[in-house]
Amino acid sequence: MASNISAAAPMLVEAFDPSVWGDFFVNYTPEPLQKSEEWMRDRADQLKEEVTLLFETCKDVEEKLKLVDVLQHLGIDHHFERRIAVALSDIHGAEFNSSSLHDVALRFRLLRQHGLWVSPDEFNKFKGPDGRFNAEVIDDPMGMLSLYNAAHLLIHGEVELEDAILFSRHQLETIIARNLKSSPLSQQVTRALRIPLPRTLKRIEALNYIAEYNQEQACNPSVLELARLDFNLLQLLHLRELKEFSRWGNNLYGAVELTYSRDRIVECYFWSYTIYYEQKYAQARIILAKIFVLATLLDDTYDMHATLEEGQKLNEAIQRWDESAISVLPEYLKNYYAKLMSTFKEIEDELKSEEKYYITYAVKAYQRLCKLYLQQAVWFHQNYIPSFQEHLEVSIISSGSPMLSVVSFVGAGDLATKEALEWAFDCTDAVKACGEIGRFQDDLAAFKHGKGKLDMATSVESYMKEHNVTGEEATAVISNLVEDAWKTINQARFERSSLVPAVNRVAYLAMSIMFFYQGSEDAYTFNKLSMNIIKQLFVKLIPII
Repeated sequence: MASNISAAAPMLVEAFDPSVWGDFFVNYTPEPLQKSEEWMRDRADQLKEEVTLLFETCKDVEEKLKLVDVLQHLGIDHHFERRIAVALSDIHGAEFNSSSLHDVALRFRLLRQHGLWVSPDEFNKFKGPDGRFNAEVIDDPMGMLSLYNAAHLLIHGEVELEDAILFSRHQLETIIARNLKSSPLSQQVTRALRIPLPRTLKRIEALNYIAEYNQEQACNPSVLELARLDFNLLQLLHLRELKEFSRWGNNLYGAVELTYSRDRIVECYFWSYTIYYEQKYAQARIILAKIFVLATLLDDTYDMHATLEEGQKLNEAIQRWDESAISVLPEYLKNYYAKLMSTFKEIEDELKSEEKYYITYAVKAYQRLCKLYLQQAVWFHQNYIPSFQEHLEVSIISSGSPMLSVVSFVGAGDLATKEALEWAFDCTDAVKACGEIGRFQDDLAAFKHGKGKLDMATSVESYMKEHNVTGEEATAVISNLVEDAWKTINQARFERSSLVPAVNRVAYLAMSIMFFYQGSEDAYTFNKLSMNIIKQLFVKLIPII
């Protein structure tokens, strides 16, 4: 049935909810530690040595796979990157003839995640002549879960893995419906059906798995103790950063006085943390979070407040990127522009002399974002609904994800190569796909809950108008395009073999988008939705004994 665009259009958001945090983290004092921080660090160092020895004592490929998997699940793999890389390279080259669906799927997932090619033909041994999976694998819940997670690393054209997803999902849903007894496995199945493991934020998975691992028969006490200590030690670091960052953000918002904008200081830090949680990436984490705050203010200025003329003047100033350009701006935007200039200058000053050129890429990415925000404003004021393709040519960049991908490498140490920065700025393959995920997930949420009062038509509305279909049909198509974007990200690990670590960081950004917009919700704008997980990650200590 043909759609009525005006009737189907999403409601408008007239004003944003205030921050649920206020000065919480500025004033927060952590609960007393069970042990001193110095003791925890010393003990963690001892345990790292013990865990390192486990790589040497693994008897076979299956044991090595399970060790790597556990370290990743628990979020402590960042301490053993070199060991894991060597182990997976050895596994990739070794003969492997396991008859266990779980082991075959685990090997497939781990190798593909690290950019090592594995053919989907590996699963043929579990199929009959008709190409269907054998009946005996149906009664293997762990095997089904492993297959389901592994198959989500499919690339374009792998129809057999699409079939594997449908098959394993149906079996897992059936298992849950039959009341799989409460256990870590049942909880992992429930989580995977919501968001598959390869798309799950590492820190959230670590939080869950730390609580589950001790119930497993093969639980290694040293590994578990290290995971608990590492989580708490990182939490202490992140809390210190968040206290200082909240103070910085509160001062910024007080200075710019853009009261129409979302105050999402804590959420910006959290979003950055989902991409870089490791201690060595502290500089990258803070830089990304600061630019996230500035971009939110820019976005809300175009979506909620600025006239077209004011938007044009703001874009003119940002394209000039010079303090003297402040004179062209309306009075209420001058403080924002001054803070934008000073923040980028402070970031540049913090970089080493050989790294200062990174900021050029960040500036150009920010300028491009602003230019396309203005294009969207022009369309809104013209009451113009672009074609779906025309929409995407603008809105993939204006999702903000490509700009954030570029900025994420500024201050990222060994990841911040010229090749990575140019790749991110060119917005091809994985970066473009991340932008697609950002755009589609945001628009699906806006179509359900409402968009800014000066927002242009969503991609959902453009598709409805162009193809004369209902909102339900359009959202189904766009949900499929999200799946296609994930295939592109997966494929980039093989097409960009020299950039696999960088591709994985862009994948983390895409995962964070999936988290904030899961179920067509918007846990960034409606920040009460993310409040509980932020408390779990930054406030609640994990008992270490």
